[in-house]
Amino acid sequence: MSATVGGTTALGDHAARQLANATKTVPQLETISPRWLTHLLQWVPVEAGIYRLNKVKNPEAIKVACTAKESENQLPRTFVDYEENPREYFLNAVSTVLDVHTRVSDLYSSPHDQIKEQLRLTIETIKENQESELINNPDYGLLAQVTEEQRIFPLTGAPTPDDLDELLTKVWKEPAFFLAHPLAIAAFGREATRRGTPPPTVSLFGSQFITWRGIPLIPSDKVPVADGKSKILLLRVGDKRQGVVGLFQPGLPG
Repeated sequence: MSATVGGTTALGDHAARQLANATKTVPQLETISPRWLTHLLQWVPVEAGIYRLNKVKNPEAIKVACTAKESENQLPRTFVDYEENPREYFLNAVSTVLDVHTRVSDLYSSPHDQIKEQLRLTIETIKENQESELINNPDYGLLAQVTEEQRIFPLTGAPTPDDLDELLTKVWKEPAFFLAHPLAIAAFGREATRRGTPPPTVSLFGSQFITWRGIPLIPSDKVPVADGKSKILLLRVGDKRQGVVGLFQPGLPG
């Protein structure tokens, strides 16, 4: 394409751009998220892909006594019994087969390596699926592990500071963080601000999170939302705290 300038013919922009080098980005995948949950969990290596959760049976049967000075009362005799059939968790594999034609990788790998980018995007998708399974898997997901006595229901429609306080009465032993969908966190923030108690923020991993009672609210778009309703979880993490852990098998190739 040409343009006429002062009665002479000059090269136009469209034609000139054919000789210019465009700066190209790597492929952008909009489903990639920060995956804060996987960063905040303690990850425990397991052998043979099996994790056995041993629990004490009848903890109220463990007897101890505080005796007064010079007391000759007989000391109680006790022992700690364990469950005979503890629950076992088995690792699941997230897998796929990536197809890349050698012709494509040979001809079109500059400036970006086609195989490298295909692998990167596939691995990111696998990691997104991993976080979704941690939350939603019907066997071992966080939502499926909550017992009825650990569930509460909001006093009104939107989550309120009262509701989160009620959750804290359920998980009062060293709670680590709330986990919720961004829409639920936004609804809580609006309700808290409306009541005149705007939640403070804390910086984690270089990002800002709102908090309640000093506990951060961590967003994840993997927490389901249906008919305008969602769930907010309060987690205690780490095996030493008898909390939630993530499992992985060490030593795998790749």
